[in-house]
Amino acid sequence: MKTTFAFTGRTRQGERISGKRRAASVEDAVAALRREQILVTAIDRVERNAPGADWFRRSRAVSPRSLAVFTRQFAVMIDAGLPLVQCLDVLAKQEEDGRFAATIRAVRADVEAGATLADALRAHPRSFDRLYASMVEAGEAGGVLDAILERLAVHIEKQVVLGGQVRSAMMYPVAVLSIAAIVVGVILWKVIPTFATLFEGLGAVLPLPTRLVIAAGDSFAAAVPLLGLGAVGTALLFRRYYSTTGGRRAVDGAALRAPLVGGIVRRNAVARFCRTLSALLGAGVPILDSLDITAGTAGNAVVEDAVMKTRAAIERGESVAVPLRETQVFPAMVTQMIAVGETTGALDSMLAKVADFYEEEVDRDVAGMTALLEPAVVAVLGIVVGGIVVAMYLPVFDLIGQLAG
Repeated sequence: MKTTFAFTGRTRQGERISGKRRAASVEDAVAALRREQILVTAIDRVERNAPGADWFRRSRAVSPRSLAVFTRQFAVMIDAGLPLVQCLDVLAKQEEDGRFAATIRAVRADVEAGATLADALRAHPRSFDRLYASMVEAGEAGGVLDAILERLAVHIEKQVVLGGQVRSAMMYPVAVLSIAAIVVGVILWKVIPTFATLFEGLGAVLPLPTRLVIAAGDSFAAAVPLLGLGAVGTALLFRRYYSTTGGRRAVDGAALRAPLVGGIVRRNAVARFCRTLSALLGAGVPILDSLDITAGTAGNAVVEDAVMKTRAAIERGESVAVPLRETQVFPAMVTQMIAVGETTGALDSMLAKVADFYEEEVDRDVAGMTALLEPAVVAVLGIVVGGIVVAMYLPVFDLIGQLAG
């Protein structure tokens, strides 16, 4: 009986492609797509659900933190000599996330039915990406599954820490700006109309700053829905543009060139590339497959294109460092360290050292940017709120001066 599979992949020209195919198994679907010269990066069975339930299922994936804990515990159990099915059964029972627990039970059922662990994981790409499945496959083939799972746990944990640093750095300015927007909105909505009525009753001549603030307060109620619709429309248009190949390359390229944050984005992408490639090569995954997987997890279209160009050059017989240098995306230090790693035969460990270095750089950059943002945000908040207060008290000062005269 044939099943419908949803897939994403790349053509020989490196273009992204997605769609659906009907086949008897995942292997048959992948083989059919390979005959069409499509390299599959992710494939999953399409389950027949209600539209709302299907959207909810796709919208939720296992959190990296939960995946790291699962992988760490899995490695310990395998190292202790527990059978694979028993490990999965124990992990499913103790998993607090019900949806992830159901995924683990499905993996256990596939393994019990005779599938390899890697194939069972590939059936759930929302929880276990291609990097995860490929490293597990290498661990199964080499009989070092516990060591590979340990490597995976370290890799995921480092990604969680790196992402957490960036998010925590942005949390403070976003929170302060949100509070400032609420405060200014309340002032314009409630306070300014009261002052406007008072000034109108006194017949005071209002200076220009006061008139501007009162006009903003009068139009605030009508402007809020328009601003909300504009924000939603802009977000939808941006999302649509970013979903195109050209749009994603343009936006990701602009992010790499942006002042202040561009350096952090680039170093974060380099650290992610080096960490992922190091984990794959250390697990024994072939270099071409490793680069293909790394490109898919780069998180930046410009870096992804550079990795794919490097892969094509290696396929022609070149080294890793030279084509990476020619892309002009990776810093010179990265390509030099990779060249040394190739020469000494320790490319995976050299990549790990480069990843450690750039992760520390990202940490320092984020801390420095946070130190700059905090006073800047406070200053902006003070200028806006203070400007409104001064504008509303200018007529009061004029009236006091007239009375005193």
